[in-house]
Amino acid sequence: MQHRMKEFQMDKESVDKVLTENRVGHVAAIGTDGFPYVAPVFFLYRNGKIYFHGLKVGQKLENIKTNSYVGFETVEFKEVIKEKLDCPCDADAVYQSVVVRGKARILDDVTKKEEILRAILKKYAPDSFCVLFNIFYYYTLIYSNFAVIFLLFRQP
Repeated sequence: MQHRMKEFQMDKESVDKVLTENRVGHVAAIGTDGFPYVAPVFFLYRNGKIYFHGLKVGQKLENIKTNSYVGFETVEFKEVIKEKLDCPCDADAVYQSVVVRGKARILDDVTKKEEILRAILKKYAPDSFCVLFNIFYYYTLIYSNFAVIFLLFRQP
């Protein structure tokens, strides 16, 4: 862990708050070419797991199928600290960031998939939930065009 991360380490309650309230995360997975691929995702944090969805085809999913070890990050930027800016190297910022490593798995259970998709839609579009869910339900469960993936945290 980097020095500044140790100095400003968040407690579990703060980590849970960031994971529950933040709206965009980034998933990194290693491709077959050995290079990392990072993709922004809408996500849901529930019962100690991070869930996100995506198309059933694409680099993110292929990378996870090949190598399930992934990284996840989300950040809440607050402000740039403007005091003592005599030198650009002294610039600093106030933010809260959660970075985790773990194993991703594709969720196959249709009932659980529906439950998670409902929760993701309620998080991101609470006013349009019914219409959006019907569309997602149709494409996800009937045509299986979406994968629901969850990340199991790896304990240090």
